[in-house]
Amino acid sequence: MILEVKDLSRHFGGLKAVDQVNFQVEEKEIVGLIGPNGAGKTTLFNTLSGYYMPTSGRIVFQGNDISDLAPPYRRCRVGLARTFQVVKPFLNLTVLENVMVGGFSRTTSTEECRERALECLELVRLSHRKDVPASSLTAAERRRMELARALATQPKLLMLDEVMAGLTPTEVQEFLELIRSLRDDMGITLLVIEHIMAAIMNIAERILVLH
Repeated sequence: MILEVKDLSRHFGGLKAVDQVNFQVEEKEIVGLIGPNGAGKTTLFNTLSGYYMPTSGRIVFQGNDISDLAPPYRRCRVGLARTFQVVKPFLNLTVLENVMVGGFSRTTSTEECRERALECLELVRLSHRKDVPASSLTAAERRRMELARALATQPKLLMLDEVMAGLTPTEVQEFLELIRSLRDDMGITLLVIEHIMAAIMNIAERILVLH
């Protein structure tokens, strides 16, 4: 087991955004997370990744309690990474430089970050765009860059927050193949939020429902 969530809650005043959530994720598993808008899916990701501290409950990652581990880059260092529902690249930087930002959570060596970023761009099939400004990317290319940036942190568990939103059917199929390769070829465990039900049913071995 790579992740165990025990009675996890995140409240904002009287609002119980995440309330007493329990689940487990096995190593190299692809798990889907679905639920209506406002159910707390992204808040759960924010809590798991360290952007929010839990109000109560525990997060156990690879046998270690990381509930109080902050700020978020420290969770990246232990192998827990995520993408964001709304992609916000550094528009004045190149695609390569954007991906390198993820690598600096692991090392201070610019050369190591550059090499890792190039590998990740190759994985997501975006290396041909490495030297262009991030502002020039299409929506689909920005999502690939966001995925590459998360991969640059060298995750053991990667949380994907609606990475296929707004994509064409062909682009969705390409992303599904890419997600499978991350697990099959790299051994990465994946927790996936997705509203495209056909996609999540296609990729996930198990589905959690948050309501």
